Amino acid sequence: MTEIRMKVNGSVESLDVEPWVSLLDALRERLGLTGPKKGCDQGACGACTVLADGVRINACLALAVQYDGREITTIEGVTHPLQEAFVRNDGLQCGYCTPGQICSAIGMLAEYEAGMPSAVTESQGLDEAEIRERMSGNLCRCGAYNGIVDAIKEASR
Repeated sequence: MTEIRMKVNGSVESLDVEPWVSLLDALRERLGLTGPKKGCDQGACGACTVLADGVRINACLALAVQYDGREITTIEGVTHPLQEAFVRNDGLQCGYCTPGQICSAIGMLAEYEAGMPSAVTESQGLDEAEIRERMSGNLCRCGAYNGIVDAIKEASR
């Protein structure tokens, strides 16, 4: 067991974890934060997306011990205009992927504002193609993509 300390949603947490425990499992099973979901457990769906020091990561692919001393934000710690925009634009259906979608979108907007390019970056700004490319690591099995894109466009204005 290794003792780690993380700031999670504003609170400092101390955990004893085995070196192989994923950040997702530590958040869900040790801290009771069920917003990040275990979808594919292989980093392909994005349901587990959280922010680590403001950067979006797939928590299922991260070992908890790697995040000792870091700040983790899950959907439970988010207060952002995207949340209301998702509701207004019907950016969710079943809601399973929504926490990861919102955390990913917050990270994506920060990346965009910092000038990080994507595969489709052009001078036209944060248009639909740009949003879809940057959010391509987050799957919605219900198909709420149009609402998700609209919500991100609204919140980015």
